Amino acid sequence: MTPGALRPVPLTLGLGLLAAIWVAPRSMGFDAPFAGHMLRHMAIVALAAPLLVLGWPALGRALALGPLIAAALEFAVVWGWHLPRAHGLSYGSAPWFVAEQASFLIAGLLVWAGCLRAGHPLAGAGGLLLTSMHMTLLGALLILAPRDLYAAWCGLMPNLTGQQMGGMIMLGLGTPVYLVAGLWLTSRAVNEREAAA
Repeated sequence: MTPGALRPVPLTLGLGLLAAIWVAPRSMGFDAPFAGHMLRHMAIVALAAPLLVLGWPALGRALALGPLIAAALEFAVVWGWHLPRAHGLSYGSAPWFVAEQASFLIAGLLVWAGCLRAGHPLAGAGGLLLTSMHMTLLGALLILAPRDLYAAWCGLMPNLTGQQMGGMIMLGLGTPVYLVAGLWLTSRAVNEREAAA
């Protein structure tokens, strides 16, 4: 297989996951809208995006930015959409919802392309570990908030449990994926340095 050839297994898994997550929150019994939102969000950025970058190398090369620049852009997108007013816009309007989900996918692709395609694995590890840290912080804020931050903006009854469940999904899915990938790239950098020595 040539280096730039499509890799059918990760590409198919990534595309299949993107298709599946549009129905998954409802079919898995998530009655809390925020928990379903977070499941969809984390599946896009932490699972589908890396699979697409691995399965379609040309896409990864085309989107590869510096890892820290990509991580900073992803930080702005994720935190921006989790501001209560922005989340309310995406909850109440189909065009805003599509814009939110598309920006999550683009940000995820930029992070994974930049970090996995970085010239130095340690730079890629830095981008992924930075992403892991801000995901952890946001998840913890959602869990520890004393009230539902989003219900008033979405026109819903307050559901602090649903928000806490969303924070736990972010911590349980996003944090370990970015952390493990960052540690793998760190290990690769150490092995390359030892081989060069």
